[in-house]
Order: sequence, then C-alpha cells, then structure tokens
Amino acid sequence: MNEPRVSPAATAVPAEPDPGAARRMLVLATIGFAICFWAWALLSPLAVTLREELGLTSLEQSLVVATPVIVGSLGRIPVGALTDKLGARVMFSAVAALTIIPVLFLAFFGNSLASLLIGGFFLGIGGTAFAVGVPFVNAWHPPAKRGAALGIFGMGTGGTAIAAFTTLQLSDNFGRPAPFVLVAVLLAIYAVAAWFLLRPPPGRPSGGAGGNWLMGAVRTLAQPVALKLAVLYAISFGGFVAFSVYLPTYLVNNFDADVGAASLRTAGFVVVSVLARPVGGMLCDRYPKTKVLSGLLLATGLFALMAAVVGGGTASLGLEPFGTIAFLGMAAGLGAAAGAVFALVAALVEPSRVGAVTGVVGAAGGLGGFVPPLLMGVIYDAYGSYTAGLLALAVVAVLGGLYTIVGFRKELASQGT
Repeated sequence: MNEPRVSPAATAVPAEPDPGAARRMLVLATIGFAICFWAWALLSPLAVTLREELGLTSLEQSLVVATPVIVGSLGRIPVGALTDKLGARVMFSAVAALTIIPVLFLAFFGNSLASLLIGGFFLGIGGTAFAVGVPFVNAWHPPAKRGAALGIFGMGTGGTAIAAFTTLQLSDNFGRPAPFVLVAVLLAIYAVAAWFLLRPPPGRPSGGAGGNWLMGAVRTLAQPVALKLAVLYAISFGGFVAFSVYLPTYLVNNFDADVGAASLRTAGFVVVSVLARPVGGMLCDRYPKTKVLSGLLLATGLFALMAAVVGGGTASLGLEPFGTIAFLGMAAGLGAAAGAVFALVAALVEPSRVGAVTGVVGAAGGLGGFVPPLLMGVIYDAYGSYTAGLLALAVVAVLGGLYTIVGFRKELASQGT
C-alpha cells in the first residue's frame, strides 16, 4: 500500500515537542527579545538631557525618540517574512549583531541632532526582534500551550523598563557611553549564543519556508485576518506604548508630580503591563480566545472611563489614588489583551506564515502607540484637561472589544471552533 501523503503544514510542528527543549528555546528567545528592546529604548530616557545639552526644540526631541520606534515597527514586516524563510537562529543573530553598530555609534558620536537621527534610524533594527521571536516560540509549542508561551515571550518588552531604570544612572555615574557600551556587549554575547544554541523546532528545516519573502510580506498585508489582528494589537499594545511614553507628562501636568516620581510611576505601569501579558495568553489557552480578548478590551475601556472621570482634569479634588487604580487597571488590561492577540495569531494563522503575520501585527502595535500621545497633547493644549483624550481611549477600547466578538466568526467557523 502507498503511504498516505502528509501536508507540509501538518509536519511543521509535531504534536508534542520536547517540553524541556521548548522551555530552553523560550528562555533564550525571551532574553534576546529583552536585550534587543533594551537597546531599542536607549534614547528615550536621555531625551530631556539631550534636549537641554543640544538646545533641541520639542519637535526635534520627539523626532529623536520616535525615529527608532517607527523604524523598528515598520521593520517588523520584512523581518517577520525573512524569519519564515531563514529561521530564528539566523535572524536573531543578525538582528542582535546589526544593532551593535548604531548602539556604539550613538555612544561615541551621538552629539548632534543629525547623528542622533542617523543612529536612531538604525537603532530601530533592535525593535524588529519581536517579529523573530513570535514565530519561533509559536512553532516550538503545541497549540494548547502557545498562548502562555507567547505571553511569556512578550515579557521581553520589559527591556524598555530596564532602559528606563538604568540608562540615566549609568550615564551619570560612568559617562554617557556607559549604557550603550554595556548593551553592545550584551548584544554581542547574545548574537553568538543565539547562533550556537537556538535550533529549529522538530519537523521544520533550519532554512524555513522557501519562496519570495518580499512577495510573501505583501500578500500578508492583503490578508483580512492579518489586518483585523493588526487593528486589535494597535489598540492593546499601542495603548501600552502610548502611556509608557506619555504618562510622565500626564502626571506632571495633571497631578503636579515631580519628574522622578512620574518616572517611577511610569515604570510601575510598564511592569504591571509586562507581567499581565502572559496572563492574557494563559487565559486564551483555557477559554475561548475571542471572548477573553473582548473581555479584556472592555475592561480596559471601563478603566479608561474611570481615569477620565477622576483624573482627566480634577487633581485638585484629591482623587489621585483612584487615578492610580484606573491606570494600573488599564496597564493590566492592555498587557493581557496584547498577549491574547498573539494567542489568536497562533490559533488562526498557519505556522509557516506566523512570522509574516507577526510582522504586520507587530508593526501596527508599535505605530499605534504614536497617535494617542499626539492626541492627548493637542487636547490638553486646547482644553487644559485630558478628559476628552481618555474618553476617546475608552470608546476605542470598547469598540475593539465588541468587534472582537463578531469580527472572527468566519475564520473560527472555517476551523470548526
């Protein structure tokens, strides 16, 4: 008898990958993601200092901070497609190694607006690591555990918190190049470790999928499921990025907090969101994924409404503790929702295309973080209050939650779920 034919998709990931190896690969990928994100976020903590030293305008300061984020977000599209083709071993090593160049350039030559923008542009390479790790972690874990695994990997976004906690201290104590040199050394170590320690999941060749990666990325942009997931990630992760950037300004303007206290509270917001991310993935492993994501977005909308009521422009009423509760609730909701989005990616996208879809979805999340700060600034300048901006976030989150319930019926029906 002839043996039955087995499709490539069916053999891409075995039913039960070795749990010990899967854990090791998850840890290695998460560490690499955190280091690359640490590098990606190096300029942000120095923004105020650079503005004072170089006499930058507010717009120029914003461009310095925004350039790596924009490049890193858009760069996830080709990097995700290349990961499908070349594999995570090659791409993690390449991303880490290439990021060393702009890190060292900024350490020793970042003394003008032009050099900061040039270095920041190439520093964006570090932000593309997200699109390498998601398909790799996804392929190493069985469907029942992918939500939790991707959530744990997503904790690598905590690299931005490491940058916030350490950059200024290292710079003040050991000189401006110190944090950059430290990160460059860690990137070099990781690039070598990734090359020798990362290995493709069983059943998948190290070279990944064939074909034209560029055309694959373009086709991904036209996929309805990718665009739907991109919108939801723009709300969830975009909201996290927005408030991790803008929260210090909000606290200073609205509650007269000093800069140090505002930075610590922002770090708390980031930590809560990062810790909540695997919770969203774990919940999706146990319960219907669209219902979990919908509930998280609706809860985020309610916390945003609470923030608008008690903290939009009423600091004088002594309601700051309730504003703190509201923002921590938003942090947890946004972080868990971001984890849930990628549980949906793992469920709805075939393994061979997870990298390409991750690139599109990840790009939307990064870019989604830049609209809210601009909107909040405009609203505050016009009305002297953040209420309208927070209400807008509440509305968008609630609409995203409602859309999640109905937006994936076709895809779920095709899977018989």
